[in-house]
Amino acid sequence: MTVPLFDVLQQEFSQAGERTTVSHGVFVIELAPAQLLPTVERLQSAHAFDVFLDVTAVDWPDHELRFEVVHHFYSTTHKVRVRIKTRVAESSPAVATLRPLYGSAGYMERECHDMYGIVFTGNDDLRPILLYEGFTGHPLRKDYPKQFEQPLVPYRF
Repeated sequence: MTVPLFDVLQQEFSQAGERTTVSHGVFVIELAPAQLLPTVERLQSAHAFDVFLDVTAVDWPDHELRFEVVHHFYSTTHKVRVRIKTRVAESSPAVATLRPLYGSAGYMERECHDMYGIVFTGNDDLRPILLYEGFTGHPLRKDYPKQFEQPLVPYRF
C-alpha cells in the first residue's frame, strides 16, 4: 500500500506547488508556513494520517529562513509515515498550532517552543514544559552559549 499511497500523495501535493520527496521510506512535503494547517487537515481527513508523532525544529543559523519546523505523522490504516517541513525566519519564528486537529500537539509544541523558541500561533499554553520558569534562551539553538549558567531557582517542597 505504501507505493500507491505515495504516488497519490506525490500527485496531489506537487500539483499544489509543494516540493515532495521520499527519504528513508518516509514521504516528505516541504511547504510554506501558511500551507501547514490545510495540508495537515487534508492528510488527516482524506488520507487517514490519524497519529501526530512529533514536532521539532532544525536550526540553520546561516540561512535567511533560519528554522526548519518538522512535523511527523503516521497512518495506522496505511502503516506509513509522512514528514512535513516548513521554514521560518528568526525574526518571526511562528507556525500554526495543530491542537485543533491533534490534542497531543499542545505538549509537543510546548517542548519545541522551549528548545527552539518557535511560536505556535493559536496555542495559548506555551508555558515551559522541559525547562523551568525564568530559564533564559533556547538551549537547542546553535548560538546558545555552551558555558552559559542559568540563575539558581530555589527548590520548593
